Amino acid sequence: MNGKTGIATTFFAALLLLAHSLPALPGGPQKSAPDDRRGPAPPAERPVARALKVERPPVLDGEVLEDPAYRDAPVIEGFWQTRPDEGRPASERTEVRIVYTDDTLFFGVVCYDRDPAGIIVTDSRRDSSLDETDSFQIILDTYRDHQNGFIFGTNPAGIEYDAQVSNEGQSGERAQAGMRMQSGSGAGLNLNWDASWLVRARIAPPGWSAEFAIPFRTLRYPRGRNQTWGVNFQRNIRRRKEVAFWAPLARQFNLYRLSEAGTLESIEVAQQRNLKVIPYGLGRVRRAGIRGSDVAWTGELGADAKFSVTPALTLDLTYNTDFAQVEVDEYQINLDRFNLFYPEKRPFFLENAGLFSVGSSGQTEIFFSRRIGLAADGTGIPILGGARLSGKIGRINVGLLNMQTEEVAGVAPANNFTVVRASREFRNRSALGAIFTNRQGSGSAVSGDDYNRAYAVDGRLGIGTYGLISGFAARTATPAVSSDQYAFKINSAYDSPRWDLAAEYAEVADDFNPEMGFLARKGYRYMQARILRRYRPAGLLGILEFRPHVSYRGYWDFKGFQESGFFHIDNHTEWKNGYELHTAVNFTEEGLKEPFEIYPGVIVPPGIYRHAEAQIVFHTNQAQWLSFTSWLQAGGFFGGRRVSWEPALSLRKGETFSSSLAWGINSIDLPGGEFQTNLIRMRLSYSFTPRVFVQSLAQYNDRADQWSLNLRFNWIQAANTGLFVVYNEIRDLHATALGIPDRSLTVKFSRLVDLFN
Repeated sequence: MNGKTGIATTFFAALLLLAHSLPALPGGPQKSAPDDRRGPAPPAERPVARALKVERPPVLDGEVLEDPAYRDAPVIEGFWQTRPDEGRPASERTEVRIVYTDDTLFFGVVCYDRDPAGIIVTDSRRDSSLDETDSFQIILDTYRDHQNGFIFGTNPAGIEYDAQVSNEGQSGERAQAGMRMQSGSGAGLNLNWDASWLVRARIAPPGWSAEFAIPFRTLRYPRGRNQTWGVNFQRNIRRRKEVAFWAPLARQFNLYRLSEAGTLESIEVAQQRNLKVIPYGLGRVRRAGIRGSDVAWTGELGADAKFSVTPALTLDLTYNTDFAQVEVDEYQINLDRFNLFYPEKRPFFLENAGLFSVGSSGQTEIFFSRRIGLAADGTGIPILGGARLSGKIGRINVGLLNMQTEEVAGVAPANNFTVVRASREFRNRSALGAIFTNRQGSGSAVSGDDYNRAYAVDGRLGIGTYGLISGFAARTATPAVSSDQYAFKINSAYDSPRWDLAAEYAEVADDFNPEMGFLARKGYRYMQARILRRYRPAGLLGILEFRPHVSYRGYWDFKGFQESGFFHIDNHTEWKNGYELHTAVNFTEEGLKEPFEIYPGVIVPPGIYRHAEAQIVFHTNQAQWLSFTSWLQAGGFFGGRRVSWEPALSLRKGETFSSSLAWGINSIDLPGGEFQTNLIRMRLSYSFTPRVFVQSLAQYNDRADQWSLNLRFNWIQAANTGLFVVYNEIRDLHATALGIPDRSLTVKFSRLVDLFN
């Protein structure tokens, strides 16, 4: 590494060594500001739960109180609100009982409700959001590292919701309530982790109840028979917008805040053997969107395997990997000169994705798995096979990944991809890690040196309860390039009940080139800062919270020329009934050294463009059967004017039917020309049961003059295996009036075979 990255590396290492040597700084609930509405203070000590071993497992039917398996189990209760009335006891009683057998951990949950008719259930599809419904979630910190965990959740319809949490849900910088991390693809919350477990729920007096059955072999935990884990529970009572936790949290935190979780004791784990094989077979018929093309019939076979080397270390193998069941990418319209980010959705790459994440999500990522098996335009490249070893060895997190892709003539040569990752957590949310990536060209189409490598270190230092310093330093190695291949970032954040403060500085050199990663732009210095205040007034027009804030971000080249600047002044007003209004003013600056074509035939010339714009965001209660969202922005744009409006309408019928329609409109008038873009997106979903559903995504992009339809039928079995029927159609409308359709129908069946159980 050069001098700059060496200094940054030394700085991070010193911070983490200091964090390891200092005693843990105080955490737990803090005193609130004078403007806060508070009730009785939650207990200062973190709560403790105990599990009971039983000889006969519970009957998994959602009935808890009458099941004799729970009769002698300790009753866990005492939940505390973070909203709407932070610090007060939950408005309704919740009881949790934990029992286990030699191979399975059971949670029996009773959610008392004095008004069962007011229970809200909005969806029943697997992994649907639990924010806008009555729900219950469990998080387990099985390693007791206070930073990583497994989430299991459900609602009264009995959906299966599971996820992995890394770094307390922080995507490089900070945690945000409800953040889904690029639809489950980012470092903080990995929603695409699909485990083998069961849940049953029912609505009946005295409210609703649920039973979770989680096999021990589904979890990862240290060696040893006697286990002590971190745990917390979250209950949502949606009609009140109430969020309550068993281990109390301050308003700015969510369930991912594992450093303040409670403790689960008295678990004795028998030796678990785990070898699972997931074979699949598929058939596909396709007619390409070319006039006179023939119908092509293809079939494929493949398999994945999962083996627990130890309870904490898992080996995943894949052969002829296929992702036919994955939803297509959403269209985006690019109105600047930088790369668009499309999140990873393929399940094989998303398990333990947080372990491999280094950099800034969506901006500068050292490893971005979409580089494996997908060309730059989204064309699929066959993956011959691969292996991944991930988990813990002692206190060290380890991740090894090796994948081999096949050659596609005219698109990409064969390539081998390797990732090596190691990290360790320290006390008070601190960590230190390193990563190495290597892309190596292979096969007959490769001549000479065809490789790209990246090296990076990253770290976090927790300061007290609310402070965090994080960052990374990286370098790449590309043939025939010898200098300016570095990147680094330093970020500091302070997130208290009243204040959210952050500042960041980053550099990405001109020739920094992580070919297994992602770069939104190259060759820049970056600075950003944010100040946000949370204020909860008492009895003012039904308002729950004001969040006034101001932020700035700017990009400069290495000669001091400013390429982008964005100064944002905003206030979010949130009502107790679920309505929100955001009102903002933005001051922007764009510096262009070269002209670029923003729209066919419309050129933006070089120059410095400074403008102001207004921004208004509004949405109604998203838990209602009919809800509306509007995002409106109007002001100056590259020497002219722009009006951008994106209204979205959602319609639901109970937990079975949901739909949404969003329309993105850009009306732009520039000195070089006037144009308008339209992006329409419509989703429909119908659930026969939580595991059997059909859903569709229809999109129209007039910039590309393209229309597409993705229609999927899913019959889910264990761990997201089962029957998938997928129909895709794409029409390039500029070819003819209606376009020549590119159509395909794929039928895929996979099954989990547990060889030891």
